Amino acid sequence: MNLSRNDVLLPPAMIGIIGGGQLGRMMAIAARYMGYQVAVLDPTPNCPTVQVADRQLTAAYDDMDAIKELTEISDAVTYEFENVDLTAARYIEEQGKLPQGALALEITQNREKEKVTMRDAGLPVPEFRIVQNGAECEEALADFSYPAVIKTCSGGYDGKGQVKLESSEDAQEAIDFAEKNGHCIIEEWLAFDKEVSVVFTRALDGNISFFPLSENDHKDHVLYQTTVPADVDKKLEVKAYEAAEKLAESMGIVGTFAIEMFVKGDEVFLNEMAPRPHNSGHYSIEACNISQFGQHIRAICGLPLTEVRLLNPSVMINILGEDLEGALNAMEKVPDGFVHLYGKAEAKVKRKMGHVTFIAATEEELQQQIQTFEEAKR
Repeated sequence: MNLSRNDVLLPPAMIGIIGGGQLGRMMAIAARYMGYQVAVLDPTPNCPTVQVADRQLTAAYDDMDAIKELTEISDAVTYEFENVDLTAARYIEEQGKLPQGALALEITQNREKEKVTMRDAGLPVPEFRIVQNGAECEEALADFSYPAVIKTCSGGYDGKGQVKLESSEDAQEAIDFAEKNGHCIIEEWLAFDKEVSVVFTRALDGNISFFPLSENDHKDHVLYQTTVPADVDKKLEVKAYEAAEKLAESMGIVGTFAIEMFVKGDEVFLNEMAPRPHNSGHYSIEACNISQFGQHIRAICGLPLTEVRLLNPSVMINILGEDLEGALNAMEKVPDGFVHLYGKAEAKVKRKMGHVTFIAATEEELQQQIQTFEEAKR
């Protein structure tokens, strides 16, 4: 069955997911809850998604035989990460089974294309320059003030594939980085007040539904905590939503999508985007009337989007490998906190093993729940 903009997929249609990590797992749970079947393509047996799916194709993400089989058995295909092989994505799109299309993947796989797309849409982004080697990097740095950051244009996440440049003394490190990695982007380092995320879902018909603006805190370049609603005024919230909608329209987004933005004074600057559900939207599972995953499934299946409502203020905290034992200890002792564990086989330092979401009527209640949970982890 080919999915066009006039088609609606109803259960028990088969949804194929490329990628078997935690985002795929939560997509699959939402889809199964609604009555859909789920097939997952991932090279790792018993990956988190397959534990809740109907079928697994155990193969590399760029294995075209497996991609063709997934496309054949699925009524629609989605993905849980942006590093999907573009040849595979374009094949699925040609078969009429990739509602999100391949363009969003092509853009978000490359930091140059990402920043240029934002800039060409007339949206505010930090100053940036693209360099191809050490010599171009040295030339570009002559026009940059410090601090700055250099990143690879492809690959890299959670702080990997980048180097912060505190002063001109770090220029040689940047030059060496560019010479080693080739295609890189140098960005202005904004002294921002806070980071927020706009998570939204766009339907096949262009209708957009926004989740509440969330505020992010990081530790060691890894998202540690997301608080909802973000502590910003209404005018800035509107600016963030308007920027996201403008970008979504320019890219023809379908499904759940996330944009991280820097807040500086009364302005927002777009930083990075993700063409799928995002870590900073996990709170929506308990704190909203519909989750980012449920809304994503509705979008790619051609169903009307649910109007999102925040039921209670919320804080989501990631459970990393080094936190897992403590989180299990707390589960034994305290009633508050919705603990999600992803079913990963091995706990590693800084690896996302799960998350816990707290919801309460007031900020004071939220902080008390978190404090109690943290004390019980010891």
